[in-house]
Amino acid sequence: MKVLIVHYHRFELWHAPAWLRERLQATFPDFQFVQLQSYDRVPEEIVDADVFIGWSLRPEQFVAAKKLRWIHSPAAAVHQLMFPELVRSNVLLTNSSSVHGPVVAEHAIAVMLALAKRLPQAMRYQAKKVWSQEILWNERPRPREVAGATVAVVGMGGIGAEFARLAKALGMRVLAVREDPSKGAAGADAVFGSAQIDEVLPQADYVLLCTPVTPATTRIINAARLKKMKPDAYLMNVARGPLIDEPALIAALKAREIAGAGLDVFEEEPLPADSPFWEMDNVLITPHSAAVTEQLWDRHYHLIVENLNRFLAGKPLLNSVNTKRGY
Repeated sequence: MKVLIVHYHRFELWHAPAWLRERLQATFPDFQFVQLQSYDRVPEEIVDADVFIGWSLRPEQFVAAKKLRWIHSPAAAVHQLMFPELVRSNVLLTNSSSVHGPVVAEHAIAVMLALAKRLPQAMRYQAKKVWSQEILWNERPRPREVAGATVAVVGMGGIGAEFARLAKALGMRVLAVREDPSKGAAGADAVFGSAQIDEVLPQADYVLLCTPVTPATTRIINAARLKKMKPDAYLMNVARGPLIDEPALIAALKAREIAGAGLDVFEEEPLPADSPFWEMDNVLITPHSAAVTEQLWDRHYHLIVENLNRFLAGKPLLNSVNTKRGY
């Protein structure tokens, strides 16, 4: 069986390390593992591959891969693979939500606490050598506790489920929003369907976006929904930029219609130098770093090994994606 690995990115951590192929080959000596350092040879290598490990594949390359039976994405989001040829096929698709979920959830908790305690503002005053105790108290919103506060978690995959667990440990009230509320949400105080988001937003002190990008979730936060949020509520996005109507958010932040935002992802990345977000004192920006961890590829390796063993045994794969739904 041939396994083709192509996961190239300009950011070193997102680039599959050379040792990945070596360890997989040692674990499965009867397989043929081919790891490419660029996309140049994909057209010739994909044609006889049984398994493809990568986050991007062109439709024409997919069509040419007559033996392909399974695609595994080292990313959690797979919207870039939702082209009609794949959706109509019987090729299995898995993602790495279990790899990224715990790490991104930790990051989201850190962002929420930083916003609640007004750490970005304290750091700005620190840079100016200003003792800002009274200033921070007199500014709005004031530093606050998260215990007893309400957080709306939009999306209950690997990130949302772990975030909900951590938020409950902090004493928060957790409202889960997911496409199918009948699936429940372990640890959440209440579960709502996506169509009920307008009922949830006015209740939330914090809103976390961690849902996949689909036609239904694109611009799920727009001008109308921002107006439904409390004026002292914070919006956080650790999923993908297209979930938010960015011009609408910029307008709401400038008008102080909400307290602020913690944003790890944007429509355009890297975030352009002329983006208004950079200059806003009520925005905490992190550079799509929520999933950054030294243990990343070791986690990938163990997930790939587990799923290769399941694939060989004809067992259900972990992190299976429903291509009809897009997540």
